[in-house]
Amino acid sequence: LKILLDHCVPRRLKGYFPGREVVAAVDLGWDKLRNGQLLQAASASLDVLLTLDRNLKHQQNLATLPIAVVVILTPTSRFDDLVHVLPAVETALRSLQPRTLVEVAR
Repeated sequence: LKILLDHCVPRRLKGYFPGREVVAAVDLGWDKLRNGQLLQAASASLDVLLTLDRNLKHQQNLATLPIAVVVILTPTSRFDDLVHVLPAVETALRSLQPRTLVEVAR
């Protein structure tokens, strides 16, 4: 499973998914791409977008998502808040279907 970390997700999380290939949008030079463009670019070689963008489900046509999306729901985007949700994210990744959006909270 190949994971893309959205612009809003701290790059430090890359090391918290053992056995998974994880890359940040900025690492690929995609830091200027926004939601729809980012999803399209990612769909060529990645399986899932990991984001904090709660509005993505309202901004994109979920029926036509090119890849799966996991939205992490935390009170803040601070690293300490995100780390506590990672077990639930990993559980979601194990059963994630292509072209779906899943919201994950602690």
